Amino acid sequence: QVQLVESGGGLVQPGGSLRLSCAASGIIFRRYAMGWYRQAPGKQRELVAAITSGGSTDYADSVKGRFTISRDNAKNSLYLQMNSLKPEDTAVYYCTAGPLVPGQYWGQGTQVTVSS
Repeated sequence: QVQLVESGGGLVQPGGSLRLSCAASGIIFRRYAMGWYRQAPGKQRELVAAITSGGSTDYADSVKGRFTISRDNAKNSLYLQMNSLKPEDTAVYYCTAGPLVPGQYWGQGTQVTVSS
């Protein structure tokens, strides 16, 4: 049974930082591509960042230079370091995994709210 469990969301002021974590089980983590998506109210789910099994990364233009995706294969964990947060980053953030590209398995999501 595959499980992806996100943590680390919360309320933060504009300009602040948060670090999201995703603990994976039920998959051979090091072989999977991983990603973070987000969905804001009334909007479609969008890719935030992705990382391949080999460690190559890709980011949405809106978060380049502010967010960093990383993985620790020894801990079966995925991370998203979010700096210089903006109100428009407010969304539910989802962890996702797939054997070639992310998207086969999904977590339940963690809420990130950026507000003063």
